Amino acid sequence: MPFVDQILQHGSVSIVGLAKNAGKTEVLNYVLREAETRMAEMRKKTCNEVFGAETRNVGKSCDRKIAVTSIGLDGESVDRVCGTQKPEIEIYRGMIFVTSETHYRQKRLAAEVLDVGDRETALGRLVTARALTTGRAMLSGPSDSESLKALIMRLSARFGVTTTIVDGALSRLSHGSPAVTDAMVLVTGAAVSESLARLVRETRYVYDRVMLEAVDEELRRRLEHIESGVWAVDEEGEAHDLGVRSAFALGGENVLKHDSSTIYAAGAVGDRLLEELRAQKRDIVLIIRDFTRVFATLENYYAFLRQGGEIKVLQRSKLLAVCVNPTAPSGYSFDSEVLVEAVRNALGVPVYDIRRI
Repeated sequence: MPFVDQILQHGSVSIVGLAKNAGKTEVLNYVLREAETRMAEMRKKTCNEVFGAETRNVGKSCDRKIAVTSIGLDGESVDRVCGTQKPEIEIYRGMIFVTSETHYRQKRLAAEVLDVGDRETALGRLVTARALTTGRAMLSGPSDSESLKALIMRLSARFGVTTTIVDGALSRLSHGSPAVTDAMVLVTGAAVSESLARLVRETRYVYDRVMLEAVDEELRRRLEHIESGVWAVDEEGEAHDLGVRSAFALGGENVLKHDSSTIYAAGAVGDRLLEELRAQKRDIVLIIRDFTRVFATLENYYAFLRQGGEIKVLQRSKLLAVCVNPTAPSGYSFDSEVLVEAVRNALGVPVYDIRRI
């Protein structure tokens, strides 16, 4: 599939699910299976033969090395919410994987240990290993974005990994941040809602945030070092502290006092900030670090935009694909073609049900 080829051209890619049991692990297994097939072809060809003339590695051997891990630690083999067996990941011979000591001991494949981390977690230290045979394992990787980013860099520098694929955890979109991974695959489906209209609406909300336009490079450099607070940005791109420690601290007597048409919120953005900006009855550009910083409700988000507001990001995410799972753990399901068409029409991009590919 085209998006698997795109994944293999990026240094790191996250699989982001919109809800628990949305189907992201099934998508990950599909991606690894297809990647293994593509890598077997690549070993015999040059990069330009595989990816086309525009690849940056024209003429070079296109042998790739994949690593896979997860964000978050979860020691249970059965999902407490749904009572379903948590899926294992099919890891292919030669692939590198990172998981906890507990899950490493439970793996069902032969592997060579490459590294054992220093930090203790609830499930033991993190083990980096290379699969010597094809088999299955559960993944439990770094529990925070900074540690995940450091791991991705280490896998590339120490072990020559060309693409690290990250499986997500419940309600954690942060690993899809462009500050952590280079690109992402978005997974939605019946687990989000049994109402098709609501499923499409919630998916569109995430998609619209992912696709937010980035500020120009000069303004990004001026603002990226500011990591907290709310700031007014003048016409020259200079930031002025408004004395608000956090956008979530707004309310009561603590209001935004400014006359700027551009505001930079360095941290998370919730309903209070958007409501405060709407109350000023004028067009305002709100700049945030990336799409994962928005915690406002769908209603407040779009109300701000309808009133003439605009939201931009310092770092824009790169979306490679949207995948859907028509079946929920409860057994409820949509017709696959109906679901794919509804999401595709709402987003205007290709949408895949990997079970039907």
